[in-house]
Amino acid sequence: MTKADIRFDALHTDLWIDGRWRPGAEAARFDVLNPADETVLASVASAEIADAEAALDAAERAMADWAARSPRERSEVLRRAWELMTARLDDFARLITLENGKARADAMGEATYAAEFFRWFAEEAVRADGMITRAPASGARIIVQHKPAGLAVLVTPWNYPAAMGTRKIAPALAAGCGVIIKPASETPLTMLALMPLLEEAGVPAGLVNVLPSRRTGALVDHMLHDPRVRVVSFTGSTEVGRKLLHGAADQVLKPAMELGGNAPLIVFEDADLDVAVEGAMLAKMRNLGEACTAANRFYVHADVLDAFTEKLAGRMAALTVGNGLEDGVDVGPLVNAETRDKVAEFVADAVAKGAELVTGGRAPEGRGYYYPPTVLKNVPENADCVGDEIFGPVAAIQSFTDQEDVIARANDTEYGLVAYVFSEDFKRALQVCERLDYGMVGLNRGLVSDPAAPFGGTKQSGLGREGGHEGMLEFMETQYISAAW
Repeated sequence: MTKADIRFDALHTDLWIDGRWRPGAEAARFDVLNPADETVLASVASAEIADAEAALDAAERAMADWAARSPRERSEVLRRAWELMTARLDDFARLITLENGKARADAMGEATYAAEFFRWFAEEAVRADGMITRAPASGARIIVQHKPAGLAVLVTPWNYPAAMGTRKIAPALAAGCGVIIKPASETPLTMLALMPLLEEAGVPAGLVNVLPSRRTGALVDHMLHDPRVRVVSFTGSTEVGRKLLHGAADQVLKPAMELGGNAPLIVFEDADLDVAVEGAMLAKMRNLGEACTAANRFYVHADVLDAFTEKLAGRMAALTVGNGLEDGVDVGPLVNAETRDKVAEFVADAVAKGAELVTGGRAPEGRGYYYPPTVLKNVPENADCVGDEIFGPVAAIQSFTDQEDVIARANDTEYGLVAYVFSEDFKRALQVCERLDYGMVGLNRGLVSDPAAPFGGTKQSGLGREGGHEGMLEFMETQYISAAW
């Protein structure tokens, strides 16, 4: 692949440390593949411990000045980053598709969403409000302010190679912190492409550093044990999140963990089925189901089970599968062979245990990690896909008749990221939403992600929130001063 293939100067494959491209301390590299045809897109530098040390040194130097700047100055830099990225959405979307596989519409949606974090946190940077009040008993003044927490290590997944980075970088910079970001090995090119844009926007050299690496565990663990690091922000599986929390405990770091999900989607008998199907398509097929927010378990009232299934299967079967760069393609490949094979195993297991295959269910032959949109009906409770994240384009439908039962079934998981509820009875729907043990609920809509909203879950789906005002506070420490005058 050449720069001409991407249409702008984005093919950066070295480490980004202290505002410069570096090949890495040991010159190790790894290949990034195109999921559509399994060809090599690029050979990317693999960071080692010495590179992490250089990045930490650079971030420490840059943060001293950045944290001292006025909130408005930091805000203007973030605003400029939004403007620059918005002007180049087509180019970023193309690069996202090349390394992640998602279809053009999905990639454009991600690029737009990713850029919006810069605009939102440009506005939040000037709103780290504190307070002055008076202690009722002593009469002393209570002064509360929020200060930058310190250097932050950011670890991002492959499913949103742009947005999961900007969702962390933007609030960290708004708060006044320096960062080292470790992107997923499957999709490092998009984050590397963002660095010249941030430089153009006015982000100081060294404030943001990018370290792709095949030695993720050792690299991140080393940084988490550096006393200069005060925050770790991770998006990924609960299994890896637990390990990072263990590492963070040694230095008592602030953890922001956005982990796994097993989202229920509940369709009551009084739901508008057209609205419910449209919401289900968004909740299931956005990003090809490769999202922690993807609807995983569909609970549909028995009175509308057949009608809902027929409508959803018709929409799923009509989607066009192919290379995401091509016109008219709705569904691109999954990110790698492991993900595709796991999805196929989920479907085979469910069918073997009695589920009805309504549409899809067979991966096409040939190169590329493709799997067709699939609908399963009457999925048994003991199917593997009910208890685990599918992370692919499979809707696993079960039925229910009793409201108490479906609430209990929806909550019967260690995860608590997001749930979806469809009902025209708004009072009943809100009562159900409040009883669902999830950090987020989509009510009559299949999309909850928004830079202005606090994104995060309960139970083993994570700690802390990203987005909203809360997202910036994850990178700040609250300081209280007791004074008398």
